[in-house]
Amino acid sequence: MTRTPYDPSGEGAQMSFDGRMSYGDYLRLDTILTAQAPLSDAHDEMLFIVQHQASEIWMRLVIHELTSVCDHIAKDDLAPSFKMLARVSRILDQLNSAWDVLRTMTPSEYTTFRKALGMSSGFQSFQYRAIEFLAGNKNAAMMRPHAHKADIHAWLERILQAPSIYDQSIRLLARQGFPIDQSILTRDCSQAYEANESVRAAWLVIYSDPEAHWSLYELAEKLVDFEDYFRRWRFNHVTTVERIIGFKSGTGGTSGVNYLRKMLDVVLFPELWAVRTDL
Repeated sequence: MTRTPYDPSGEGAQMSFDGRMSYGDYLRLDTILTAQAPLSDAHDEMLFIVQHQASEIWMRLVIHELTSVCDHIAKDDLAPSFKMLARVSRILDQLNSAWDVLRTMTPSEYTTFRKALGMSSGFQSFQYRAIEFLAGNKNAAMMRPHAHKADIHAWLERILQAPSIYDQSIRLLARQGFPIDQSILTRDCSQAYEANESVRAAWLVIYSDPEAHWSLYELAEKLVDFEDYFRRWRFNHVTTVERIIGFKSGTGGTSGVNYLRKMLDVVLFPELWAVRTDL
């Protein structure tokens, strides 16, 4: 007995897209899927490109979410920020898994196309820099690789000058009646944040009685989740680079693994980690 092939149009599925928007049209797949252009004949260069492009797309969403988090905290509208921060942590988990795929490439395979990268390097990612700035790791020196792109440089400058998610959280503490030092509330937000005892004392009060300060307690834990996953992403980056190139210099002129290891020492929300010792 001959089985009739399944035809989804019989159930109402749209099969003709002449003049109609299709799935590929909506997602602009003609643009996305033609953006992979290896510069060598090496088989593994495609893996390298796809992994980094996919990571940049996820970073695009992280920036979207963190920008909204800052806006909502500034308005004392915490509930949406909890959902957004939780989403960012899940995105960082996805980015961590991406390193597992890249680690299937061996040092020998990487050397077959490394010269094709020229001076390009991940530390030049303007989206990664935006995430660092939004999270509070401000460093104006890291703007220089983007000076040749006026629009990107101006965008990063705005993020550099604006309060980070932690600056907004500390300002929220002050609005909620906690005695935060004025020097912290009026500080130059373009500079990296330094731990402050009045902030530490505020978080200690909150963690000592979560039920009385539940929204602030939940915000604190969402921030810790975010930094936890961000640290894992940095660590996995270091491990992946060391596994593939050892201690060679990076393609962009950095010290490679040694440069990345310095990033592991960065603490975004110091008082939220210190309070665990105080309790």
